[in-house]
Amino acid sequence: MPNMNDLSTHSLDDLSIDEFSRPKAPKVPAATDIHRRQGRQLAAIHRHYLMEMAQIGAVLARIEAGDAPPENLRQIVLSLDMAENLRAFGNLCGRECQVLKFHHDIEGSDMFPRIEAAGGGRFREVVAKLLSEHEVVHELIIRLGRAADALMEDPEEANFVRAATTYRKLEEVVRSHFGYEETELAEAIGYYLGSI
Repeated sequence: MPNMNDLSTHSLDDLSIDEFSRPKAPKVPAATDIHRRQGRQLAAIHRHYLMEMAQIGAVLARIEAGDAPPENLRQIVLSLDMAENLRAFGNLCGRECQVLKFHHDIEGSDMFPRIEAAGGGRFREVVAKLLSEHEVVHELIIRLGRAADALMEDPEEANFVRAATTYRKLEEVVRSHFGYEETELAEAIGYYLGSI
């Protein structure tokens, strides 16, 4: 896997995957419907991750729907339900971030190189774009982990807003990234790898 760029100095708004610069994957003329179906296994795996992320979003929504305004979050956290929600948010973020990073590590170190090699380099641009998007996702994972830790340590409004904003950015980027990956690699995964 190539060295990752340092994105730590970029603002949250600047952490972008630039959807408009995404190259299209070449068609695999010999791919059959069976290959495409095999390639769509990646979409099924992604749906699982998105369901897990939805759990984080649900906890976030429960926190946001609290009876008191966010500036009173420090007092709200004294209630058992709110404390549970904050702990759940932090724990879910940590677990989901680890799982997502592991998924991307497997793609970057195994699946993508195999597709690139089997396709004779024809997928090089798509793989490079996907890997650059992984860098953005990983930076967001790092930031979300830090924001969730800060929130659990000090449940003040600013920490909550930072965690919520970072989570929403991560979810937006991951949804877009997954869609691109699934669309562009379905034929290649089925044809060159057989399955995931």
